[in-house]
Amino acid sequence: MQSRATNSPTPGGTAASASAAPTTVSGEFLLDVRGVAKHFGELAVLVGVDLLVPRGSVVTVLGKSGTGKSVFLKCLAGIVTPDAGEIRFDGHALNAANAVARAEFRRRCSYLFQSNALFDSLTALENVALPLESTTQVPNFEIRARSLEALRQLELDRFRDAHPGELSGGMQKRLALARAIVTRPELVLFDEPTAGLDPLRRNTVFEMIAKYQRQLNFTAVLVTHDVPEALAVSDRIALLDSGRMRFQGSPAEFARSDDPTVHAFRDSAATLRDTIAAVRRGEAPLSAD
Repeated sequence: MQSRATNSPTPGGTAASASAAPTTVSGEFLLDVRGVAKHFGELAVLVGVDLLVPRGSVVTVLGKSGTGKSVFLKCLAGIVTPDAGEIRFDGHALNAANAVARAEFRRRCSYLFQSNALFDSLTALENVALPLESTTQVPNFEIRARSLEALRQLELDRFRDAHPGELSGGMQKRLALARAIVTRPELVLFDEPTAGLDPLRRNTVFEMIAKYQRQLNFTAVLVTHDVPEALAVSDRIALLDSGRMRFQGSPAEFARSDDPTVHAFRDSAATLRDTIAAVRRGEAPLSAD
C-alpha cells in the first residue's frame, strides 16, 4: 500500500494518546470520532471512544469478544444511535439535526455484515443489484451493467445465476463484498469479516480486502480479533478495551507496545503456550477459572 499510515498524526501509538483527541488536519480524515458512548440499560458498552480514520486507509479495531467492537461499528454506520459523542464524516457531523449529511453518508458508505446478510431466494446478480435498486434512481440497464462489473471484479461473474446456498463460504464472502462495492462507496465498514472461518479462509478474506481496497481505493474500517491478519493488512490499529480505545497507532507500534492491555491481547497465544508448557512440566497449576 502507499505511505498512508505515515500521514496520520495520531501520536505515539501509546495507550495515553488514545484517550486524548488529537488535532486534525482539514480534509485528511474521512472519519473523525470523538467521545462516542453507548449504554444498554445499566451496561456501559462504549464510554468515550475516539478514532481517526485517514482517507484511503485500512483501519482495524481489535478487541476481545463482547468488548463492543460491533456496537461501535454500528454507531459509525448509523444502525445504532450513540448516547453521546460526535461522529464526523468528511468534515460533517452525523447527527439527527443534519439530515443532509446523514443522507450523504449513506450514499457514500457500505456495510459488510458479519453474517454476509445475503438473500437465499435471490441469485448472486440479484443480491448485488439490490442496493442500487433500493437506494438509487439508476436505470435498469445500468443496474445490470454495474452489478455484473462488481461480480467480475470479485471473480464471480460465472456464478451470476447461482443462489448463495450453492456457493462456498469464501465465495459468499466475496459476493457480500461485491454487493458492498456496487454503489462505489468511499467507505466500507467490515463487521468481523472472518467470523466462523477456518485459518486458510481467514487469510483469503483478508487478502481479498487488501486487494480490492487497493484496486478500488475505498477507505476501510474493520472490527476483528484476528491479530496477525490485522497487522498484515492494516495501516492503523486501534484496540478497544473496557469501552475505550486503549491504543491507536501503526501495526509496528502495536507490535512493540509494552502497554499491559496491548501485551495481554496481542501476546495471548504465546502466553498460553508458555503456561501449558509450565503445566506439563509440573511447574504451574491450572487456573481455577
